[in-house]
Amino acid sequence: MADMNLTPFDPSIFILTGISGLETAHEWISIPFSISYIIGLLGNFTLLFVVSKEQTLHKPMYLLICILALTDIATSTAIVPKALCIFWFNLKVITVGGCLTQMFFLHMFSIMHSAILVTMAIDRYVAICNPLRYTIFLTNARIAKLGLVGLVRAVLFSLPMPLLLRRLPFCANRIIPTTFCEHIAVAKISCGDITVNRMYGLVLMFLIMVLDLPLIVLSYGLIIRAIFRMSSKKAHEKALSTCTAHIFVMLMYYTPSLFSNLAHRFGQGIAPHIHIILSNLYLLVPPMLNPIIYGAKTKELRNKVGKYTCRS
Repeated sequence: MADMNLTPFDPSIFILTGISGLETAHEWISIPFSISYIIGLLGNFTLLFVVSKEQTLHKPMYLLICILALTDIATSTAIVPKALCIFWFNLKVITVGGCLTQMFFLHMFSIMHSAILVTMAIDRYVAICNPLRYTIFLTNARIAKLGLVGLVRAVLFSLPMPLLLRRLPFCANRIIPTTFCEHIAVAKISCGDITVNRMYGLVLMFLIMVLDLPLIVLSYGLIIRAIFRMSSKKAHEKALSTCTAHIFVMLMYYTPSLFSNLAHRFGQGIAPHIHIILSNLYLLVPPMLNPIIYGAKTKELRNKVGKYTCRS
């Protein structure tokens, strides 16, 4: 194999072990990885195709779903191909530059994902709680600007990570016990002081939780209150159905993400393979399920998808 001629002591490379402790099961583990990746790509590209083709779907909510789909495609593509190379071909070598690049984009897409979820929560709040001002307050142009702000924030928050790792010395141990380059996982194998890296990781997690989660919780709290005050049963059911899908997407992303981040830093008693599986879950499962959830729960989108997929 390609990595057999290189040793873990080569200063130009790192070694990704895959799922430590479950190396013998790598081929079996690759099956759900590849299936979830393929389903995610098909689902998200289908959403992008349908929304781009249908003029009636050129609305803020569907624009947000498209941005989320692009982020999902980028997130899963950042980790799955390399993971499958490890599982199938034992190609564990990754250059230092490749590792830092993967880490930067992975964290950037994750932070961008969070910003999109916040914007979607605000979008649903205005649509349900103040529908008369929806077309004035939330336009496609404004959504595009919010998306750009989210992207700039994601870049600024992610950029210090590879820069902080560049300053660290790496000695004999260059083995990263996971499937992808994550900031703390790489920092842990350094033979230098990683206090700054740990603090930045915690500050970043705190900022995301303080800036994003309260806005989401507040928005959906107000939405749920407004839904139960609706007199029309049909409007009540429609709003509740849409919000259920959105809330499920939020929980599906933030719950494993928060647990994985805390386990990485404070879960010394948790088996290494549990850490790795959790880290992969919150990066793999949302991209696979998001298009299914939105396709099933959003009637207008579901009908348009059916129009293309059910053609003879």
